[in-house]
Amino acid sequence: MKVLVAVKRVVDYNVKVRVKADNSAVDLANVKMAMNPFCEIAIEEAVRLKEKGIASEIIAVSVGPAAAQEQLRTALALGADRAILVESSADLNSLAVAKLLKAVVDKEQPSLIILGKQAIDSDNNQTGQMLAALCGYAQGTFASKVEVAGEKLKVTREIDGGLQTVELALPAVVTTDLRLNEPRYASLPNIMKAKKKPLETLTPDSLGVSVASTLQTLKVEAPPVRQAGIKVKSVEELVEKLKNEAKVI
Repeated sequence: MKVLVAVKRVVDYNVKVRVKADNSAVDLANVKMAMNPFCEIAIEEAVRLKEKGIASEIIAVSVGPAAAQEQLRTALALGADRAILVESSADLNSLAVAKLLKAVVDKEQPSLIILGKQAIDSDNNQTGQMLAALCGYAQGTFASKVEVAGEKLKVTREIDGGLQTVELALPAVVTTDLRLNEPRYASLPNIMKAKKKPLETLTPDSLGVSVASTLQTLKVEAPPVRQAGIKVKSVEELVEKLKNEAKVI
């Protein structure tokens, strides 16, 4: 079974995000970048499938600037066999990324596609579902457990009321939730081996995909500074402040 895993380059989750002075976008100058945490979970799940003898090849794919090769090398160090970068400096929305991934899927014909359920920069939670729709594949989102049995895939997914298990026919698209697994750390020997693993670079034009966006970002603002809390002496005082100052009741 060939497994394709999509990974995204995002601002490291430990970094405090800053907005540009003109409110046009997030300031990425001199900011530490990393692999999206949900994508790390997706890579880990693919590697575990290979360790079980289910997956035969793992292909890591990223869409973004040339610098995203860094995150692909990380994926290779974690256990992916080869990598593909669809290089684009454009500000791509979820649909454009899904179209580019669909072109890669058509080229590689994987049996299973694994993505993080969302990226921590845009938080859209859209690309996996859009990709499944474009490919005409079954999808299992918010996966907390994945089991492969022949040509079938059982996905336990987290829903508001608890857990739901769905059975999918392969090929299929799965998006990972936090509780699916605990990603491993790349060892130094594997980091060195990753430098020699193949990394192919493509472009949207070479894939025949237009990435022109119909969306425009008008303004980006940082959330307001949270006000300090106060202590009240009684329930009556609390109710009075909620009613007259906060005006929430």
